This record gives sequence, C-alpha cells and structure tokens, in this order.
Amino acid sequence: MQLDIRFPMGLLFSLLGAILLVYGLLSDSAIYATHSLGQNVNLRWGVIFVLFGAVMLWLARRSAKQ
Repeated sequence: MQLDIRFPMGLLFSLLGAILLVYGLLSDSAIYATHSLGQNVNLRWGVIFVLFGAVMLWLARRSAKQ
C-alpha cells in the first residue's frame, strides 16, 4: 500500500488552517483596524487552508476506496 501525498498534505493544511482560524477569531480586532487594511487576514486564510485541507483529505479518501 502506497501513501497518497494528498493525505499528509490535507492534514498539514487542515492543522495550519485551524490554528489560523482560532487565532483570527480570538485576536483583538483593534489590531486589524491599524494593520492589514482593516481585514482579518488570519481568519480568511484560516478558512481557505481548512477548506483546501478538507478537499485534499476527501480526494485521498476517495482514491483509497477505489
């Protein structure tokens, strides 16, 4: 049985995305008012990373069933 690269990649992006997502939710919103043009960049990229990681995990699981 070979390891599909999408599985560890999905885990990595999901974990990093979850960390960014939690940090973006818990951080002080006043920081973003003075930096990042008022945008919560950590929250946005956390969501993107989690979604990408979930897609990679789904693709790895789908190919394992076949």
